[in-house]
Amino acid sequence: MPCPRWYDGRMKMYQQVSRAVFLERRSRFTALVEQEGRVFEAHINNTGRLKELLLPGARVVLSGAARPARQTAHDLVAVYRGEELVNVDSLAPNRAALPWLAEQYPGARVRPEARFLDSWLDAHLAMEGLSLYVEVKGCTLVLDGLALFPDAPTQRGARHLRALAAAVAAGHRALALFVVQTEKARAFAPHSAMDPAFAEALARAAEKGVMVRAVSCAVTETGIRILGRLPVILRGNQV
Repeated sequence: MPCPRWYDGRMKMYQQVSRAVFLERRSRFTALVEQEGRVFEAHINNTGRLKELLLPGARVVLSGAARPARQTAHDLVAVYRGEELVNVDSLAPNRAALPWLAEQYPGARVRPEARFLDSWLDAHLAMEGLSLYVEVKGCTLVLDGLALFPDAPTQRGARHLRALAAAVAAGHRALALFVVQTEKARAFAPHSAMDPAFAEALARAAEKGVMVRAVSCAVTETGIRILGRLPVILRGNQV
């Protein structure tokens, strides 16, 4: 099936965008923000820690919730770090990645949410001579120009890498795609200090034939768009 219309990278990802000031993170998915003297809660669609971004007083970007009756009427989708804008919406990387993948493999049928064995992966691309399973990971942590994933331990992430390696062993192709949700990064590496098991799983997956790619994004208050590839560093070596 072709990419659904809502994946069109030329469209706005967010509607009813406004700015606010971040006050505190109330829970894993809830932030307290202030906007024109009014204090209220906004939804954070990101399970990462985001400690380097969600600092008291930070300028944040809100989007109106798709369901007006929801308990929180706004989503916190991006954060200003100085003048740099970082997207923190965990849905945005997939929405940016699928049209980009379609461009990389012209004519391929792109199927979101593809099952392989006991794992759900983000996409499967198929055309004559190609069967490609893809897992997309969003990356918001950038230190001294180096994008790092994850910013919190993730057993789920390592499980997805093992599924990609199994797909290669079964005769398919597989891709781990890290979408860096800012354009300031110069390279990407697994965050071995945060999650050594994930870093080792990524290196092993690459050794077994899984392609590992990272891309940077142009970020605006209304969405993100993939710009191009970044160098990937595994075990100190560029791949």
